[in-house]
Amino acid sequence: MAHTYVQLYYHIVWSTKDRMLCIPSALEEPLHTFIAGAFKIKDCACLQVGGMADHIHVLASIPPTMALAEVIRNVKVASSKWMHKTHPAGKNFAWQEGYGAFSVSESKRETVVQYILNQKEHHQGRSFQDEFLLLLEQHNITYDLKYLWK
Repeated sequence: MAHTYVQLYYHIVWSTKDRMLCIPSALEEPLHTFIAGAFKIKDCACLQVGGMADHIHVLASIPPTMALAEVIRNVKVASSKWMHKTHPAGKNFAWQEGYGAFSVSESKRETVVQYILNQKEHHQGRSFQDEFLLLLEQHNITYDLKYLWK
């Protein structure tokens, strides 16, 4: 082939340090907007951001020339700094070190967008831990519970 054609969507999930409820509802939308912009600065397309007080979901397209881990690290660092500057109690804000990243096909893209938009409804009866375990199981990812939440 003369050209390279790639479409890579990732459903990325990460939590606040120790899953603390430290994203106040008043900062949810500005934080989501900042995170979307942080992906864009890294030449990635951010299709949707959402979450709860203790975690974030992102649907993004990341070029194949970029390392997924590096993009996520950069976005987490930038958004932590933004929280420290923006929120009076934000000086102690931090993201958990790890994350989950799940591939999404074009045919499921809109389903994931809706899932991210409806986080409040999903979490009326399900904790972040239960949600994340379900995502791992749905994507057939092996994990050890004793190391999952440390």
